[in-house]
Parts: sequence; structure tokens; C-alpha cells
Amino acid sequence: MKDEIKKYLFDMRESAISIFEYLGEKRNYFEYSENKMLRRAVEREFEIIGEAMSKILEIDADFPIENARRIVDLRNLVIHGYDKVDNVIIWGIISRDLPKLKAELDIFFQNEAL
Repeated sequence: MKDEIKKYLFDMRESAISIFEYLGEKRNYFEYSENKMLRRAVEREFEIIGEAMSKILEIDADFPIENARRIVDLRNLVIHGYDKVDNVIIWGIISRDLPKLKAELDIFFQNEAL
């Protein structure tokens, strides 16, 4: 695996970890939806994840990350469609998709000894 891809995977993993740290163990939707600074911090981490995924796909269009295109699409929505960001949708991604992505990234770290 190219070093450049490893760097982007590292950035994605760090952002995923940061989102979980920001939310704490309780992961309370009400607290999330009422805290503008928390929402903005989470959205920023999703921007980083999506931008890193986009860079990976530029290097290797077939890179094996599930939902790679959706990850980039979320980044584009958060950046370009900030007024259309729906807290419920972001919360669903945090609850359903982010743990899967983090597990995928952890496997790359284990297999590649990043």
C-alpha cells in the first residue's frame, strides 16, 4: 500500500476516534442536537474523513472501503450543502456507519502495521 494512502487512512481513523471522543460513552442524541459546537466539531471530522477518502480514490479508484462514494458524498453535503445538513441523518451515520468504518480502518492498521 502506498504511503500516501496510509496517511489518509490514518487521518480517517483519527477523525473517527475524535467523533467518538467528542460524544462520550453515552452518545445522547438530544445533547448532540442541542450543542452547536459539538455538531460543528463532528461535521468537521466528517469533512476530514470524506476528503481523505476522496484523495484515496484519486490514487486508487477501487480501494476496498465499503461505501467509499457515500463517504465522499457526505463530505460534499457538509461543505457545500451546510444548510441541508440534517442532525438525524448525521446521528444515524454516527450510530450505524461510523462504527463499521472504524472497524474497517482498524483492520487496515492491523494488516499493514501502519
